[in-house]
Amino acid sequence: MGWLADETGLEKCAANYTPLTPLSYLERAADVFAHRTAVVWKSTRLTYADYGRQVSRLASALAFHGVRPGDVVSTLMPNIPQQAIAHFGVPAAGAVLNTINTRLDPDTVAYTFGHAGSKIVLVDCASLPLAEEAIRRMDGPAPQIVEVVDHGFEDSGRYVTFDQLLAQGDPDAPWIYPADEWESIALNYTSGTTGKPKGVVVHHRGAYLACPANAIGWRMQLFPVYLTIVPLFHCNGWCHTWMMPMVGGQLTCCRDITAKAIYDAIADEGVTHFGGAPIVLNTLINAKAEDRRTFSHIVQVFTAGAPPPAATLAAIEPLGFNVTQVYGMTETYGPSVETLFQTDWETTTGDERAGYKARTGVANAMLQELTVLDPAGRPVARDAKTLGEVTFRGNLVMKGYYKNPAATAEAFKGGQLWSGDIAFRHTDGYIKLTDRAKDIIISGGENISSVEVEGALMHHPAVSLCAVVAMPDDKWGEVPCAFVELKAGHDASEADLIAHCRARLAGFATPKKVIFADLPKTSTGKIQKFELRAVAKLLR
Repeated sequence: MGWLADETGLEKCAANYTPLTPLSYLERAADVFAHRTAVVWKSTRLTYADYGRQVSRLASALAFHGVRPGDVVSTLMPNIPQQAIAHFGVPAAGAVLNTINTRLDPDTVAYTFGHAGSKIVLVDCASLPLAEEAIRRMDGPAPQIVEVVDHGFEDSGRYVTFDQLLAQGDPDAPWIYPADEWESIALNYTSGTTGKPKGVVVHHRGAYLACPANAIGWRMQLFPVYLTIVPLFHCNGWCHTWMMPMVGGQLTCCRDITAKAIYDAIADEGVTHFGGAPIVLNTLINAKAEDRRTFSHIVQVFTAGAPPPAATLAAIEPLGFNVTQVYGMTETYGPSVETLFQTDWETTTGDERAGYKARTGVANAMLQELTVLDPAGRPVARDAKTLGEVTFRGNLVMKGYYKNPAATAEAFKGGQLWSGDIAFRHTDGYIKLTDRAKDIIISGGENISSVEVEGALMHHPAVSLCAVVAMPDDKWGEVPCAFVELKAGHDASEADLIAHCRARLAGFATPKKVIFADLPKTSTGKIQKFELRAVAKLLR
């Protein structure tokens, strides 16, 4: 293959080197675990052999419809089997997977389609109006819609369906493996703080390595039963869909995240693992008696999205859940930091135990470096008080931002990925997040840009000035709270401004409270958000 020999005179060859890719996990599982159950959703039960054939059908059908290696294929779907099949089928066609949040507004979806250059979009029936409206708002080439018909839905009759697409494919078609593990496997968009989504490009190597990293952190053995609570459109479901074939596990789909659905899946399917934001933990803690089910095993849970309160961790454990806090970014394939529970903490109880679990954690097994740096780029002292910005380095860091070299250079300055999150380090090296440097609001696991919300508010004719900060919320962890100054001679109510934002933003990004007041400012006119945060913390 033309590789140069190393210092020993030996070289890479077909016998001793293949590029890393999670495609290999499923190819192996389709053979080794052929008759084991791979994917479950209602009456759908796919074996690993079935799963592999479905992936071959999708990959070859996409090629038939003109998708070439390097092209982008988007999805607008909840956690259903077709989304899992796409996670393997799109890269098996040599294409790049772009999963889009089904809760976004049409303008953002339209921007994503255009910026990504999506050729085809696989759309769940419930998201068809969103996809169609987004395409109507596009100026350039639009993706071809393939309609995904889930249980309980009927197809519109306007598009090729997913099943019809698969019927056009070859169940024995070979997969296109990357010639270089640096090739892109997915393109995930994150709103960041600028209001314009940034396209995070991740590679086959990182996706492959994220799988054993997650399994190790979860103390996972062969044949787990995983419940898909984390949306597969969010950091590719934290790479857990790619991970399941590695351990011969069962991917149990969950479309609507309710306490009853989770308890039923644990009791009926024997779910052993799931991930979710702290809101999911609160949902289980506060579940109605009639929604609860009994089970005899301990369910292992990854939680991320916002630091869970120690009280939540203390309340969930007696219910049969062992929670591990994880932390990461779309730019780090989801979780890359874990609250590794040390053996000498096992005897702790109550608040002390919950306090250890509430730490943000240490780098997982496949991340080269996690550190906290001061503004000069120097590591902060491990004194549990000195603050700095969290940075990452290694194979679990993105390739960069798509078509955005300036943002990529800024994120990678000094040879580290700068997170924008503020933390301190304990004496044993564990980090603890304390704030978000860029005013991101994390609501139910979804990142909300305060700048984007402020931009929507400023379009109202009565608004003179505004600022948006996080307000604590018992259900969602935190929600947007808007502080507004009105123009002289103009009037608007809280309901008016909330309705105005709801017409322009995703529902979760809409302010849940509006306070009319003069905003605190510095002598140069900069709004002092720290004062507003202090006020918002007192509100519910």
